[in-house]
Amino acid sequence: MFTGIIEALGTVVNLESTQENLHITMRASFTEELKIDQSVSHNGVCLTVVSITDDTYTVTAIKETLEKTNIGALTVGAVVNLERGMKLGDRLDGHIVQGHVDQTATCVAVSETAGSWSYTFTYDPALHNITIEKGSVTVNGVSLTVVNSKKNEFSVAIIPYTHAHTNFHLFEVGTVVNLEFDVIGKYVKRITEL
Repeated sequence: MFTGIIEALGTVVNLESTQENLHITMRASFTEELKIDQSVSHNGVCLTVVSITDDTYTVTAIKETLEKTNIGALTVGAVVNLERGMKLGDRLDGHIVQGHVDQTATCVAVSETAGSWSYTFTYDPALHNITIEKGSVTVNGVSLTVVNSKKNEFSVAIIPYTHAHTNFHLFEVGTVVNLEFDVIGKYVKRITEL
């Protein structure tokens, strides 16, 4: 379980494919605090730490993860949003984030206005995911509030702190991101479909 509040930016230092799996070695400021079998969110994808060496750690992504997220497109040097699992009793500063990406989206617009940034994303409506105005959505692991909600498109507004401390500052038109839709919204939608 995560909150969508990014803890650190990590850098991919090595990628190694084994059969249908991808082993991703990361450098992060909190590596020395990690332990084997711990869950860490990488651009919103919950992955398990499988090894630790000095200032790097390795996680493994399976075929389904590679097909349904942007993790398979990572390259050495890529900057990744990181968050360790939430501790029981901590404040929930973002919203409930499972680390289970629903689908990817593409950035179709970026604009800066008086010190903040607006990003617009489109996604495939065939998967029947939804956003609602002022609802929550997770973009590359970042908990955000939806504005301009449409059937297959929404926007988010980013404050300067979030822009500087997440990989949002690297987004441009065409950037593919991971989306996790609000879990409460998903359950409500499922119940109303019964």
